[in-house]
Amino acid sequence: MSLHVDFIVKENVLLVRLEGELDHHEASRLREAWQQELANNDVGHVIVNLEKLTFMDSSGLGVMLGRYKEVQASGSEMVICSISPEVRRLFDLSGMFKIVKLVDNETFALEMLGVAS
Repeated sequence: MSLHVDFIVKENVLLVRLEGELDHHEASRLREAWQQELANNDVGHVIVNLEKLTFMDSSGLGVMLGRYKEVQASGSEMVICSISPEVRRLFDLSGMFKIVKLVDNETFALEMLGVAS
């Protein structure tokens, strides 16, 4: 299975929904598309919905960390939500949740960032 990505802009938030598998084959494509979305849209914060992501390897973590650093550098916030147990384990092992916030669902993440969904 490959990776399907949806980018949705809600007010000043870029919503990134990932579905499928994020491995080294898909990581560079996602990185480029994500950077393009950040450049083309006047957004500050980013919400990454991982509810339908079934697999991620370390290259996927690299993409997440890179976008986190970009968002942080602009003074904004990145939030992860709706993470599957399989992917959560990788995030836990990597220590990503020490720097990136995890919330239960997309609605809560939007509310937290001041967007009425």
